Amino acid sequence: MDNKLTQDAVLNGLMEFLHKSPTAFHAVENIRQMLLGAGFTELPESKRWNLVPGGSYFTTRNGSAVMAFRIGTDLKDAGFTVTASHSDSPCFKIKENAEIRVRDHYMQLNTEGYGGMICSTWLDRPLSIAGRVLVRSKDESGRETYESRLIDFDRDLVMIPNLAIHMNRKVNDGVAYNKQIDMIPLFGSGDVKSGEFREMVAAVAGTGPENILGSDLYLYNRMAPTVWGAHNEFVSSGKLDDLECAYGTLQGFLNGKNDKSIQVYCCFDNEEVGSGTKQGADSTMLSDVLYRIVRGLGMDDEDYRCMTARSFMLSCDNAHAVHPNHPEKTDVANCTYMNEGIVIKSHAGQKYTSDAVSMALFRGICQKAGVPVQFFANRSDEAGGSTLGNIAMAHVSMNTVDLGLAQLAMHSSYETAGVKDLAYLKDASAAFYGSHFAIGENGELQVEG
Repeated sequence: MDNKLTQDAVLNGLMEFLHKSPTAFHAVENIRQMLLGAGFTELPESKRWNLVPGGSYFTTRNGSAVMAFRIGTDLKDAGFTVTASHSDSPCFKIKENAEIRVRDHYMQLNTEGYGGMICSTWLDRPLSIAGRVLVRSKDESGRETYESRLIDFDRDLVMIPNLAIHMNRKVNDGVAYNKQIDMIPLFGSGDVKSGEFREMVAAVAGTGPENILGSDLYLYNRMAPTVWGAHNEFVSSGKLDDLECAYGTLQGFLNGKNDKSIQVYCCFDNEEVGSGTKQGADSTMLSDVLYRIVRGLGMDDEDYRCMTARSFMLSCDNAHAVHPNHPEKTDVANCTYMNEGIVIKSHAGQKYTSDAVSMALFRGICQKAGVPVQFFANRSDEAGGSTLGNIAMAHVSMNTVDLGLAQLAMHSSYETAGVKDLAYLKDASAAFYGSHFAIGENGELQVEG
């Protein structure tokens, strides 16, 4: 298959994945279905695992984070090859007591911000609502059960209207948005009865409102993913940060294999709010799963520590492209552009995990795969954010490189990236998963595959 066909196929797959993943819960369910379709066995964390060399497995946590792994058959000097991405994006979450009536003429839905979104991008556009609800029922013995159900209204349902310029003459001079005042969505007119939103949620979930005892519901932008530009060189969608990396590394994971390693795919939740949850990168999830793999294969604690010392992670979270209107916002030399390759991120203060060792290993892999790379560093007078890699490495230490794909308008409700870069990530991560990393007698690093 030629490169153009490969690029088009993986791009079309991404656009379908984005369209079907309005929330982190939906994204992980879609990943789950792809893993099942590829022959992976699901392992609940609450049960004992029976693992065998050559097996392919995955587990989920909270319905919003997933880890998949494939065990090699020659594990004498094995380590873990790991990619990490995240399933969540900045948005607005609906509060438990959702309905707000305004002068008996409007019904709004009470929301709060999740993550650091660009508020203005959520205004004056059709929005919908999706997420999960917890439904209570009774089994045949009379025991209460609580089932998580995904819901998606999948229609133009609410909108956050701007204030007319006549009522705010300084709107084009800059606005400080108050999320409790300016960002509350309009749900209906005055004839919407109290409790109607809950009834609508229940109807979509296929139950009665009295059976819903909990919910995690979010607004999402209804605008479908699209390819555009003079030569169709750009792709735009909500949630490119970070579902583009989640999807690209998954495709690499499914297409790359090395029998001397244990390949691991991670997609954590809650990166946009600090990762400090049971399903985030700052949880025990990575260490729990890696340790259970080692013990499930009959190895001990010393084997676990040896294996992590031989391991390598790609921390994958999208990067800032040079903005055409504001090139001064990025470093003059260490700056990146869409469609020009995978971005390797570095920072002197270790906001990113990349160092000479991990950068060299990853550059070598990309060269063998024919994948271009470019380099990003923050301006020296600007602070950067931390990433999945250095958060996860506080729990499990291994060589790690921070990378991503260049994009514009990060944290907008509709972001833009380059159509070529996804295929680069798929090819590079497949080559990464197809490699075995070893440490020589003199401490030198070796790469096979």
